[in-house]
Amino acid sequence: MQDFFLYISTAFALIFVIEGLLYACFPETMRRILATALMLPKGKLRHIGFSMFLFGVFLVLLMDRVL
Repeated sequence: MQDFFLYISTAFALIFVIEGLLYACFPETMRRILATALMLPKGKLRHIGFSMFLFGVFLVLLMDRVL
């Protein structure tokens, strides 16, 4: 169980690292992406988010089987 919390906390830390790097290295691009996301209909944004969720689950399962 301790390993589980280590993996989850590491995953959250990596999210912050990657997102922070994107904002630090490409501030104008991130601003445009956020502005575009704000203009998307709620259903489209939900569809994109769910697709990203499924892709992430797929990657985790794939890595679990390969590694």
